Amino acid sequence: MSITHFKNTATLKLDESNPVAVPLGTPVAVASTTSVERDDGVETGVWECTPGRWRRQIVAQEFCHFIQGRCTFTPDGGEPLHIDAGDALMLPANSLGIWDIQETVRKTYVLIF
Repeated sequence: MSITHFKNTATLKLDESNPVAVPLGTPVAVASTTSVERDDGVETGVWECTPGRWRRQIVAQEFCHFIQGRCTFTPDGGEPLHIDAGDALMLPANSLGIWDIQETVRKTYVLIF
């Protein structure tokens, strides 16, 4: 059994910072992540993103809990979801759409491939 433990997720120093893959205008959001990819098709981590808009391309199922910030996710063909610190979200596999980060967001997440 492999247990993944992230402590103090609100202040945890994150490892990598990169512009989002498919930005939609300026400013281009920058995402930072600390994660663990496991042997069982699961990735878990802490993710932070600065304000901006971009297209979600992840096809994995995702559960996430928002620690700080404010954003909107609009799934393709769906209504906008307004997300605030303290909210949790379950995205089914192939949930494509637009992220719009209004205030830097930090979340913990689990991706299931």
